Amino acid sequence: MVQKKTKTLIVTQTGSPIRREAKQRATLCGLGLNKISRTRELQDTPEVRGMIRKVQHMVKVEEGL
Repeated sequence: MVQKKTKTLIVTQTGSPIRREAKQRATLCGLGLNKISRTRELQDTPEVRGMIRKVQHMVKVEEGL
């Protein structure tokens, strides 16, 4: 059986969630980010893209393998 390579995104937190809305802090936690410079490799899905869009001012996104 042939496995398809799933696209991934490398997301790094660059901004602080201090003095941000509770929903934005919760979104960062949902992405697995809670400290500046923390990095996660996530699958490229519409749900993850929506979460990234919500906190785009606090994260840096790169294409993964």
